[in-house]
Amino acid sequence: MTKAPLCLTGHLDVVSLGTRKWSHDPFAGETAGDKLYGRGSSDMKAGVAAILIAARSMAKKLSGTPGVVMVLTAAEEGGCIGSKKLAETQLLGKAGAIVVGEPTSNYPFVGHKGSLKFHASFRGVSAHGSMPQLGENAVYKAARAVAKLEAFDFKARKHPIMGEPTMNVGTFEGGSGVNLVPDLAKIGVDIRTVPGVDHKKLISRLKTLLGKADVEVFSDLPPVWTAPDDEWMQRVFEICKPVLGKKPRARTATYMTDAANLLKVYAGAPTVVLGPGEAQMAHQTDEYCNMERIGEAVAIYEALIDDWIRSELGTAG
Repeated sequence: MTKAPLCLTGHLDVVSLGTRKWSHDPFAGETAGDKLYGRGSSDMKAGVAAILIAARSMAKKLSGTPGVVMVLTAAEEGGCIGSKKLAETQLLGKAGAIVVGEPTSNYPFVGHKGSLKFHASFRGVSAHGSMPQLGENAVYKAARAVAKLEAFDFKARKHPIMGEPTMNVGTFEGGSGVNLVPDLAKIGVDIRTVPGVDHKKLISRLKTLLGKADVEVFSDLPPVWTAPDDEWMQRVFEICKPVLGKKPRARTATYMTDAANLLKVYAGAPTVVLGPGEAQMAHQTDEYCNMERIGEAVAIYEALIDDWIRSELGTAG
């Protein structure tokens, strides 16, 4: 079986500017010292630029090799919508390994947690605030549900690298006036899972816990994980070693990436999250990326491409 191409992927969209004033034009690509400022500079225009530059510089060497496939997505910031749609088409082709250029300061991450997000709606009966006994308070129902969620036990084994799954109730809304018994209340919940957590069983447990609530799941993405001792991942570590000054240790990203959707098509492909951006600068006012890291990322991507097209290891895809 012919070895599949190496996939390099990144998203093109960015988040909004926020309300705080920027000291640099967020759309001009201004520089100061070694810093390149702008919305998306770290998350993740720098990674996309490094991918494109590396692919162009290696293009003449790709003939007759497994080659590379570049997947540039839209609407990642809205919940990996672009990659979800791509995975439902026949456009992605094949890939034997995936490099996600998200911001990691050029440190190779071997995966990230999964994402399960949902809204839960609680219904009640409206009444005048002076006669609450005539109504049914939906906010009380939602509040009791939140208390149950705070004490929720995932009953999951702790992952050696990712740790434990987490849950956060991020939104709570209900009622239309202080003198009305609210007949509707909603909560929004963000769960991050680790390998071994069955999302279907988890959401079933949560629906039982929440009772008569209407539960709408709007994000259901599995964790991304490649064993650190995977042969290709070890080669990635070796390629990154000169840049980092030491061989990397297994780490995982705190955020989601498009890889969760791409792996629906590129099933089994080892995946590394590796890009020049600074993760702590993502979505910040005065977002920047260190230009030296961009150059380093280009060199790393070129080396990864060269290693992939030269190596006879594996026949993924």
